[in-house]
Amino acid sequence: QVQLVESGGGLVRPGSSLRLSCALYGMTLDFYDIGWFRQGPGAEREGVSCISRSRGMPAYADSVKSRFTISKDNARKVVYLQMNSLKPEDTAVYYCAADAGVRACNPNEYSYWGQGTQVTVSS
Repeated sequence: QVQLVESGGGLVRPGSSLRLSCALYGMTLDFYDIGWFRQGPGAEREGVSCISRSRGMPAYADSVKSRFTISKDNARKVVYLQMNSLKPEDTAVYYCAADAGVRACNPNEYSYWGQGTQVTVSS
């Protein structure tokens, strides 16, 4: 059974860092593309960063470029999202998702989803 479990969210002050983790069960990273998405209050779910199974260049939303870094550990079957210099506008529920052969860092491309982890950035 395919399952994704996010962790690492929390309440932090602006300028702080957090590292989110997405643990995968019932699947191997060798065959799946992974994305991080977020949904803020009253907003649509948006792509934050995606990384392909073929180890191509990861994709980032313009709003997080140079602040967030996606990485993966195939052996541990974990995908990370390192978030630095957090801003209040980064406040959202963050989700990881997986699928094979995605064409874009778009939530509509992904079939498997975790339950999400809350990130709140506030002074």
